[in-house]
Amino acid sequence: MNAAATALILAGSRGENDPLCAARNVSHKALIPVCGMPMVARVIGTLADSGRFSRILVAIERPELILAVPDIARRVAQREVQIVEAANSPSRSVLAALDEVAGAWPLLVTTADHPLLTREMIDYLFDEAEKDTDAVAGIVEEAVLSAAYPESKRTYLRFSDIRFSGANLFLLRTEKSAGIVAFWRTVERNRKRPLRLMSALGPVEVLRFVTGRLSLEAALRRLGRQTGARLGVVRLPFAEAAIDVDRLADLDQVERILTQGPANRK
Repeated sequence: MNAAATALILAGSRGENDPLCAARNVSHKALIPVCGMPMVARVIGTLADSGRFSRILVAIERPELILAVPDIARRVAQREVQIVEAANSPSRSVLAALDEVAGAWPLLVTTADHPLLTREMIDYLFDEAEKDTDAVAGIVEEAVLSAAYPESKRTYLRFSDIRFSGANLFLLRTEKSAGIVAFWRTVERNRKRPLRLMSALGPVEVLRFVTGRLSLEAALRRLGRQTGARLGVVRLPFAEAAIDVDRLADLDQVERILTQGPANRK
């Protein structure tokens, strides 16, 4: 497999009042140990082992924090990993990384709080992405997640043809993806408010969304026209792809999965 892609891990701070960081006495969620290893180190290891990436970037405000992790420091010294400065939001961090690193396409963006990320998820996203798209997002259907982990509480977007949760996996394939990254700022502000998020598509789409008549395909077409990019999704068959670490309950669940194995493989 040719290692031609770039990966960007968003590892910035969520602010001083993150209860999860306070509970684990760390400044950044990326540094919280999961089964004895900082989350960000797990994500780096998975990306490196995938064989897909010629560059792995980590966006964080204070590089010395992750350089204190021996495995990460070794990878940086060996130029397997490059640290870039995080901006004040995920979308701005992506744009800053694109400005700093030439020829980053295709760029996989993920987050440091994704310790259940696997090579299989990465391969599936790359292999199943439609070839004529500029950007694709990995998603997990509600039925897939609830069948494997009915106790897992996630935020779902509900369309006429699908209900899904995000998977913190975004594949930006061409330069036209910059338009969707700019739209990402709206997503950041309204991640937990689906109606406000849909309002960015226009009043007709809001009405269709509220009445349950807006399909995901129609929403992607409309968003594509607004951002100048051809957009798509990949429906991941891995329930674990939708489980990131936002709460202590998530952390407990992730450690159980890593210890006992995924529910769909038992």
